[in-house]
Amino acid sequence: MAGRNDKHEIWQGTLVLMVLKTLETMGAQHGYGIARRIEQVSGQKLLVNYGTLYPALIKLEQEGYIRSEWGNTENNRRARYYRLTSAGRKLLAAEARAWKRAHDLLARFWRPQEP
Repeated sequence: MAGRNDKHEIWQGTLVLMVLKTLETMGAQHGYGIARRIEQVSGQKLLVNYGTLYPALIKLEQEGYIRSEWGNTENNRRARYYRLTSAGRKLLAAEARAWKRAHDLLARFWRPQEP
């Protein structure tokens, strides 16, 4: 298992994309489940800061990209479950395209220069 020093904070501007993708992939999740999934998918290389995650969830809900409802966890504890809305799916698609364009642009700097 990786030590705490092996984990990295989530990059600026990527948390929303990871939250939306997690909800698209996993369906309704509570905040802890979203955080664990992001850490799992990153191979335990990313550290989710709850002081950043929950304000992002609140903002996404206020903007209509996700909605929430109370439910019980597998441990029978009450938790707020977040679900992607159709507006959230559209945002996810737009953000994914933007990150793909940015990735492709940056990749040019690592390829040998063409004449």
